Amino acid sequence: MSDFPSTSLWTAVSVLVVDDEPGMRAILKKALSKKFAQVDVAGSIEEAETLRKRCHFDLLIVDINLPGRSGIEWHEAFDPSTRRSDVIFMTGYADLDTAIKALRAGASDFILKPFNLEQMMQSVSRCIERRLVERQNFALQRDVERIHPVDIIGDAETTQKMKNVIAQVAPSLAAVLVEGESGTGKELVARALHQLSKRTGPFVPLNCGAIAPDLLESELFGHVSGAFTGAKKGREGLFRVANNGTLFLDEIGEMPLSMQSSLLRALEQKAIRPVGAEREVQIDVRIVAATNRNLKQEVEEGRFRRDLYYRLNVLTVELPALRDRLDDIPTLAHHFTQVLAKELGMQAMNWTHEDIQAMQSYDWPGNIRELRNMMERCILLGKPPAEYWRELQGDAIPLPRMVQPNQMQAVGADAEVGSNRPCRCHDENDVEQFCYPTDWTLKDVEKAHILQVVDSHSGNKSAAARQLALPVKR
Repeated sequence: MSDFPSTSLWTAVSVLVVDDEPGMRAILKKALSKKFAQVDVAGSIEEAETLRKRCHFDLLIVDINLPGRSGIEWHEAFDPSTRRSDVIFMTGYADLDTAIKALRAGASDFILKPFNLEQMMQSVSRCIERRLVERQNFALQRDVERIHPVDIIGDAETTQKMKNVIAQVAPSLAAVLVEGESGTGKELVARALHQLSKRTGPFVPLNCGAIAPDLLESELFGHVSGAFTGAKKGREGLFRVANNGTLFLDEIGEMPLSMQSSLLRALEQKAIRPVGAEREVQIDVRIVAATNRNLKQEVEEGRFRRDLYYRLNVLTVELPALRDRLDDIPTLAHHFTQVLAKELGMQAMNWTHEDIQAMQSYDWPGNIRELRNMMERCILLGKPPAEYWRELQGDAIPLPRMVQPNQMQAVGADAEVGSNRPCRCHDENDVEQFCYPTDWTLKDVEKAHILQVVDSHSGNKSAAARQLALPVKR
């Protein structure tokens, strides 16, 4: 049995042996228990069915010739509408008719007694490897890693510090808490942690805020058939799917308190109990949790368990907001332009220095997600960011209202006609507004308007530049 796969890949696999010979049950249980965390035995179909209702089994090793109902007559386990187990049939009285019946019942393999243990273990290995492939495929259906690279874009100082922290904590088996504002790329960081950890299992993401609270336990831990109304089929749960890999719990702050205690127990015991099951299943899963909430404050206000917070906060990765890594915008803009143009089937646009400066003068409350969305709109509309920005913000410089000198009142000490300050005037409804003399050039008007906007922001040039869609000198 030296060619057997690593035991760590098999810890979340369960096996049931059904044979009326105590000696055979003892031999198989001893051999299989060296590889699997859960191995149960039964001497009849009735006893086996009782166990199957309580627990999910990935593999059934069943003797055909049993007292009472034969192995082939175990219809409940082989029902195609509910079956989720591989089956290996054993028999000491093989004939063509029996083999055909076994195959029709859904046999994965068929072994003649007497057999040597190596033959049985090879058959088991084939079945379990197939089961693990199914789990990997299920994980890939939920995963978008194939089209979303895990490279973290940017060379700003804050970005480099973040990359160094990720590389430092990734090899550890401890839980990681990723904190940052919405749109900063927490899932991307979680994928990078998984990739750098070299764990052999899949990366399985789950948004805790997107699952109804009453379904979250089943989604994570799985359930057995008949565990609750509508549970016609058993379900493995994402913990078992992510075995030997990484389970990413996004928006962990949205998890209900009742579910937090179950999660804490699973992390401490390294075992889960599917809904409706009586037995626990051992798991080897690394947890990466993420939140845009202040979990410490949530703990103080009683909305998040303190013990779970400390369990998740063993290692922390803090993601900087985009406004704190503005030097990365040229690289990010180029990256998103190439990716989005390919996705949209359009030609990539080249951005000017004015476009980059316009983007760097904005605070980006939606962070990288907002930047990506804006780049997509610009590509679709065929407009450079600077032009799109001016239209979006409505910051186009208005034409001055033509007034006569005798209608104006100077604003400020240097606001006589011909100065660089606007003047106050009144319209036909006697509403005061700022106006410009008719003998001013457009350059004079532009300069006066800029000064006026700066004054309106109490001298804050950055805020004025954002309103005017102008670059900020750094």
